Formats: sequence, structure tokens, C-alpha cells
Amino acid sequence: MAQLVKTTFLPSSFHRCSTIHISSNRARTTQLQDKIGEIFMPEGKIVSWVKSEGDKLSNGESVIVVESDKADMDVETFYDVYLAAIMVEEGGVASVGSAIALLAETEEEIAEARSKASSSSAAEPGSTSISAPEPPQPEKIADPAGPAIPEAAAAVASAVHPATEGGKRVVASPYAKKLKVERVVVSGPTGRIVAKDVEGAAAASLASATANLGATVSPPPGIELGTVVPFTTMQEAVSRNMVESLAVPTFRVGYTITTDALDALYKKIKSKGVTMTALLAKATALALVKHPVVNSSCRDGNSFTYNSSINIAVAEDMDGGLITPVLQDADKADIYSLSRKWKELVGKAQAKQLQPHEYNTGTFTLYNLGMFGVDWFDAILPPGTGAIMAVGASQPSVVATKDGSTCLKNQMQVNVTADHRIICGADLASFLQTLANIIEDPKDLTL
Repeated sequence: MAQLVKTTFLPSSFHRCSTIHISSNRARTTQLQDKIGEIFMPEGKIVSWVKSEGDKLSNGESVIVVESDKADMDVETFYDVYLAAIMVEEGGVASVGSAIALLAETEEEIAEARSKASSSSAAEPGSTSISAPEPPQPEKIADPAGPAIPEAAAAVASAVHPATEGGKRVVASPYAKKLKVERVVVSGPTGRIVAKDVEGAAAASLASATANLGATVSPPPGIELGTVVPFTTMQEAVSRNMVESLAVPTFRVGYTITTDALDALYKKIKSKGVTMTALLAKATALALVKHPVVNSSCRDGNSFTYNSSINIAVAEDMDGGLITPVLQDADKADIYSLSRKWKELVGKAQAKQLQPHEYNTGTFTLYNLGMFGVDWFDAILPPGTGAIMAVGASQPSVVATKDGSTCLKNQMQVNVTADHRIICGADLASFLQTLANIIEDPKDLTL
């Protein structure tokens, strides 16, 4: 009798490198080295099934798309079989190593596989594989009731003194007469309007106008105020990394760099496809060549590594999270190929098609918010790296020269956050001096 195959599919980029269990009536098991955890972390979400139940599958053919923490991964099978039964539907979450489908070697065994899938689901109600759960609904938080107005306060508010009452003249102090407010609450002796009555009425009028203005402002489309929204897979990964980074003792050093020469170079070669991101990455990589300790990393708390490659990770904001595509060997690549590579990585990141080595191999990180007009900011150190540099906007600044005169120059502020276990203040200061020299005289960037 032909075998029934029960397996967890594997991403195509990792080939035959996961544990595969093949069960039959002879209970035969084949086991290979397990590396699936490198992709799926603790679990993976089923984005879509490329194949349907009953379809014929070929060795190496993509069967399913799975969402990991940073990208959507195509997953393939290594058997020439039939997809007999899907055990985790689209939208479901499966733990690493759990079965998501049953395969049959022949069409005749499809029915038997489906029967086995049904009995398995019934026998394991507590399975870690969750089949097509309904998407979590945002939890509505009831708006608190507004404070009740005491009756006494309402009575006072109703005692508004008009300009005339029954044809009688209203008595007011000279200063109060200069303050023009239509209706006030009288507090002076014998019904006399004093200055504080007019000032109080003016303040109340301003508060009412401000409240009415706030009521007309609406949130952006798609956002319902007062709701609790669960994290996406990417946001969960960012949350884990940020919490992990709190365990690292860090410090920060800032530096002001004149960018006139860099701006002129960018203007000259921009038409050839060069990006400012590539220029900054190249300049940073060349500076790191001379300061390898800033490119080092400490992972176990007992030692550190002088990384053999200079891989510049560049933080890229995406809808629902942040990802860091990596420009590998940035010190060795020319500025034109570096720019092409960056555009390629951004496109893949937006399509959620980055491979793990394209976002988790950075040795130094750049985070540029200058395009938003941000002057300066601090960045949080990513786990497993030695330093991250926050880059602000280049803006015209009045600068004093050595002869005592002044001139106008474009300058930007950079701030480096570093792991103080392996990098000292003097290390960062020396690195930033080298970086400033490269940017202020950028002839080496186009070599």
C-alpha cells in the first residue's frame, strides 16, 4: 500500500533543511536537519494556498505562501504527490514543526488522507495549529461619560446679567466697561459688574470655541478612535527586538557635518540613478573600514566579534512596521551598483519578498529621517549590532570661520547610539571625525 505523507512544507530558499516526518502503516520515519526556525520564528501565518486539495504536486513546486515576521515566503514540497487535505486554512497560524497538510502518493489514497485529517483534528483539539481563525476584532472602549454639571453651578450660570434689565441701567466698574463681552455672570456688590466677571465670561467663550473646534477634527480614514488593535506579525517582531535592546547598556554621541560638497555631488550624479541613501551608506562604510570596533558586535555578553564584512542596514519605514534592508559589503561596491541594489531591496521590502539574509545580516545601521525635516533624533540600538546612526536633515546654518567672519553652510546633525560594552566614547568620536572628513570631501565616494 502506498504511503500517506504528513509534512510541514519548507521555504524554497532553504531547500532540504527541515525535519520531515513520513508516516505510513509501517511507521517508517525519515529525519533531516531542522532549520525552519530561522524563518518562521515561533510560528508562521498562512497567507494563501497556491494549490488546492486534490491537486498534483511536483518536486520543488511552490504550494503555499507563509508570513514570517518580516516577509512573505514561498513554500515548496519535495515530493511528487497529491495535496490530499489542508489542515490549516488561509489566515491560520501554525507552530514550527506542526502539520499543515496531508499528502497522498496516489489519487486513490486522497480519501484515506482526508479521513485521517478529520480524525486527527477531532483527536487533538488542543493542537498548536490554528485553522483559519477569525481575524481579531478591535475592542471598543466605551467613552467615559462627561462630568455632570452641578445644579448649583447651573443656577449661577443662569444668573446672566444682560445689558439692561427691565429698562434699568446695569452698574459696572470703569475697567469692566472697557472689556467688551456681551453676557457675563455678575459677582460684584449690589449687582455691579466687575472686571473679573468680564474676564471670566471671555475665558468661558474661548474654551467653548476651542471645544467646538476640536469636535470638528476627524481621524484619518480607516482609524476608529477608542479601539484596541492587535499587533501584526511585523509589529510583534519589532516589539520583541525593542524589548531585547533594553538589556544593552548604550550611550550616544552627536556630531555636526557640513554637507555642501555632498549636496553638490548628489546633484551632479542624481540623474545616473544615485540615491542619497547610497551615498550615506558608502560614506559610512568607508569610515568603518578605519574603525572596525564600531562595526563589531557582542551577542553573548562575554566576548565580541570584529565582523569581517561591512553590511550597512538601512531602516525603512513600512505600513505597519520597520524593516532594515542590508547593503552587503558596502565598502567594496561602487556607488552606482550600491544605488541599484538599494532600489531593488526597497521594492522587495514593499512587496514583502525580502529573504532573511537581506534584512538580518547588518553589522551597522543607518536611520535617516532627514527627508521629513527632522533636525536630530536618537535611534534605538538593534539587538546583535554595535551601533546605529540617526541622520537628521541638512539645513542652511550660519557658521563662524577661523578668521572671525561668518558664512552660510548646509549642515546636518548625526547621532550614534552604541553598545558601551565594546565601544567607547573616543571610538565614536574618532569614527565621526573620519565620517565628517569623507562627507565634506566626498571624492572617494565615486571611486
